[in-house]
Amino acid sequence: MKNSIKVERAKKDLTQAKLAELVGVSRQTINAMELGKYVPSTTLALKLAKIFECRVEDIFQLEE
Repeated sequence: MKNSIKVERAKKDLTQAKLAELVGVSRQTINAMELGKYVPSTTLALKLAKIFECRVEDIFQLEE
């Protein structure tokens, strides 16, 4: 699964640590998601979409 968390985070000028605090996970979890090593739960994906003011589909894309 590909994602644009790093890009969306930059648009909002958020550090990994600040984003982690906002969604209630560790900074390491945000890092792992950005590297494609961790697939978030539906709840976490929805929280990210709310913070980034976009749809979940705008952040996460399935790879063919």
